[in-house]
Amino acid sequence: MSTSLGTPGTARDIVRTRFTATQRTLHWLMAAAILAMLFIGVGMKSTITPKYLTLVSIHKPLGIAILVLALLRLGVRLRFGTPPLPADLPAPMRLGAVLSHWALYALMIVMPLLGWAMLSAAGYPIRLGAGITLPPILAQDDHLHAVLWSLHSNLAFVFFALILLHLAAGLFHALVRRDGVFEAMAPVSDNSVPGHRTPTAAE
Repeated sequence: MSTSLGTPGTARDIVRTRFTATQRTLHWLMAAAILAMLFIGVGMKSTITPKYLTLVSIHKPLGIAILVLALLRLGVRLRFGTPPLPADLPAPMRLGAVLSHWALYALMIVMPLLGWAMLSAAGYPIRLGAGITLPPILAQDDHLHAVLWSLHSNLAFVFFALILLHLAAGLFHALVRRDGVFEAMAPVSDNSVPGHRTPTAAE
């Protein structure tokens, strides 16, 4: 990612240090949606009051919205790439960053699909509002519904753990290393962040 096809001194030789505006917008929009989804999921498991139905009615369309945004974000990432990690970042941290990010992408896509499949197996419609109902993607099957429900619930804990790890890593880069990794996705400009230094590409 750090090499360039241009001649020295041209714009193509400048290493991008921030994600694009579209990538940053999608990141923070999805962060808010996923956190809301996790809290809604906790609420659904902890209540049997009529509020449960309200939470379910929000949970379904929000899950599909996260799926659409995740696919869009993945496409944008493949199109525009990412800024290079700092050259002095230790190899284990570099590998962890790569693996955790792809794990997050996988769960952002798999979790809504599992929910859709789970509801299809249970014979429940997925209504998104405004008269829009998604078609089932599996035939009704009570045993399969139970398996998918268990998988969906257990992966939610994995998802939550990865989000906490992602948050901790972001704070570590922002407050300890101050290496520009956090600023690359921050909604503010690089120059407005105290202690920021532009990361260099690892050749």
